[in-house]
Amino acid sequence: MPHKDTDGTVPHGHGPMDPGPDPHAPLTENRRALRIGIGGPVGSGKTALVAALCRSLAAELRLAVVTNDIYTTEDADFLLRNGVLPASHVRAVETGCCPHTAIRDDISANLDAVEDLEAQLGPLDLILVESGGDNLTATFSKGLIDAQIFVVDVAGGDKVPRKGGPGVTTADLLVINKTDLAPLVGADLSVMDRDARARRGDLPTIFQSIAEDKGASQVAAWVRAQVTSRVAVA
Repeated sequence: MPHKDTDGTVPHGHGPMDPGPDPHAPLTENRRALRIGIGGPVGSGKTALVAALCRSLAAELRLAVVTNDIYTTEDADFLLRNGVLPASHVRAVETGCCPHTAIRDDISANLDAVEDLEAQLGPLDLILVESGGDNLTATFSKGLIDAQIFVVDVAGGDKVPRKGGPGVTTADLLVINKTDLAPLVGADLSVMDRDARARRGDLPTIFQSIAEDKGASQVAAWVRAQVTSRVAVA
């Protein structure tokens, strides 16, 4: 299955009087949580990916989740039903409008949710902010998140990456989800890989099937590397 290598960090040098970060210090020391936004169209598998990341990372990182839905708390309820995090670590935002408005234009409700989680839970390493389902133009404000994952799925056909849009072309990580369905919908993964590379340049793309990898191991490794890299430069 095609994918780009997304693991590994850039070496960080230190002067002779700077020993660098203590590798034994807690990740939460003297900094706010890393915030990663997860966006993508309706049905692409964003909530399932959030649940998988919680399963993979909750034992090693202090993390919390903010979900966005227009009129319901369905995504938050899904996470709670699956028991991936305690209820106190999940916040639901009802946007009442197009999802991109609450993650890009007026981010106040999401910022309030993020800050409430940190105030109530104490220092956190990671907060995942899941957008409500939107189209290929959905992006997060840099005032809300530090990095963005954009999720599409093969059920939309292998044309999706070449359609581009800011979500596909600018996200820090593109996830092409539900690869197990490719034979059923006639999607050519090699075409999707080629087009993703053409649209994204050196930005990484991961192909995955949560049905086959319930911990979304490659995406979890990418997220873990972002947290580790942030600690290294703190």
